[in-house]
Amino acid sequence: MVQRGVEPDEFTYPPVLKACGNMLDLEFGREVHKSIYGSGRQWNLFVQNAVVAMYARCGALEIARKLFEEMPERDVVSWNSIVSGYASRRMWEEAFELFERMRAEGSEVNSITWNTIVGGYLQKGNPREALRLISEVIACGSEVDFVTLVVGLSACSHIGSLKLGKEIHGFAIRSCCDGLETVRNALITMYSRCEHMDHAWLLFQRAGIRSLITWNSVIAGYGLYDKAEEASFVFRDMVHSGVQPNYVTIVTYLALCARVANLQHGRELHCYITKHEFKGYRLLWNSLIDMYSKSGKILLAKRVFDWMIDRDQVSYSSMIAGYGTQGEGIAALELFDKMIDSGMKPDHINMIAVLSACSHCGLVSQGQKLFNMMVETYGIAPQMEHYSCMVDLLARAGLVSKAEELLKKAPVPPTAAMWAALLGACQVYENKEIGQRAAKKLLEMKTDNAGHYVLIANMYAAAGCWDELAKVRTMMRDLGVRKTPGLAWADLGNGFHPFLVGDRSNPLAPEIYEMLDTLTGQMSDSGSVENIDLGFDNEG
Repeated sequence: MVQRGVEPDEFTYPPVLKACGNMLDLEFGREVHKSIYGSGRQWNLFVQNAVVAMYARCGALEIARKLFEEMPERDVVSWNSIVSGYASRRMWEEAFELFERMRAEGSEVNSITWNTIVGGYLQKGNPREALRLISEVIACGSEVDFVTLVVGLSACSHIGSLKLGKEIHGFAIRSCCDGLETVRNALITMYSRCEHMDHAWLLFQRAGIRSLITWNSVIAGYGLYDKAEEASFVFRDMVHSGVQPNYVTIVTYLALCARVANLQHGRELHCYITKHEFKGYRLLWNSLIDMYSKSGKILLAKRVFDWMIDRDQVSYSSMIAGYGTQGEGIAALELFDKMIDSGMKPDHINMIAVLSACSHCGLVSQGQKLFNMMVETYGIAPQMEHYSCMVDLLARAGLVSKAEELLKKAPVPPTAAMWAALLGACQVYENKEIGQRAAKKLLEMKTDNAGHYVLIANMYAAAGCWDELAKVRTMMRDLGVRKTPGLAWADLGNGFHPFLVGDRSNPLAPEIYEMLDTLTGQMSDSGSVENIDLGFDNEG
């Protein structure tokens, strides 16, 4: 066009600049910019916005900002271009500052601006501010589109706000957006994370067209509640309906199998992975190692690990943690050394895995040496999890005084779990003095973990301090803490069966409990169990 002598005008430049921005062709965009300002003409706002947007999309934010500030007038497109440019580079503080300035100068704020900023607060880990802005959008009568609703539902999922989630659901229905796939998927996730899986399942059943993301959302929802059978049903239904799972589906399902030690379903997934050639997805193989380890099949986990060609730090962490939980501490240490010898530098997760292995296997000196090497050799500053491993290591070994000393010296505030580990060790090794101090710290923290109160109650009961025991029970009642009944699973060949303490819903409950009493009596006669009842029922 230019070679033929046709001079570009204000209708020519904007689409060319937009194409440069979409293709991230900064070099050609600069040439177009030179052509614009070399003409000596006074260009309208439409062309100026296109230049700013091109530089912003190509990541040349300094030039974009300079041109933006030099503009004699700006409209909502001008502001959106520069704000979106910063947002695309995750420079959220600059984007937030421009947004506030935009509002202060009285410029129009449209749905694009709102969605960019609201999404920014969500990505920055501030879902409450995102929800506050959405409320402001609705209150001021600004346009709310499906993107706003999806971001709002995601924010509700993060903070577990069912009430706000239902309000957004209602708004979606009134604005006829609830039938959109992205909104429906966000609703399924919101309800599942807010402990209303029945609502999530109902939305899933009503969905006319179910995409892979829809299936993944409901499988992930069941995974939150360790419902392996339900997740298995959905997974099989998905495959039978012709929707092929991706690596997200399988990783989600494998993580569930690992948590509940569901070896049967985990093996089925392993076969599926092999058959459908997911070989390039290292994350899947790491998940398989984790599943086999937590299911007690450490040799199968090692077989998968040895088969892997491209191992990363997660691969080593999963295998080291597996050795630790199976009591093979020496193997865990040897594998850690092999990782170092391979030239791979450990990260804080690797250190948690190997320290935890030392703790489970009573390798005190090795654990202390590794803890000291974290800073001196590997340049890793110990975090709360590392101190927790060390406290557990020392406490399990009976070194309760050293464990308490480490708790006091730690630069991070001790967690309730740390004090509980110390208290449990004090009961085993009959150190009443330190145990009482640990119990006092736990009570001061007002933890919502019923198991911690049971530990304290056991200590007071063993010491005959019945008044203190009564105070603990009263405190649990006042705080609304209830002791959750124990739950276990067993794979009996024809299905995966949960067993809940005190559950009598099974039609064969009388026969089951009669057999249980017989087994308990035999164990008691052989000295395999202590028959101690502290009076804690399921009501806390």
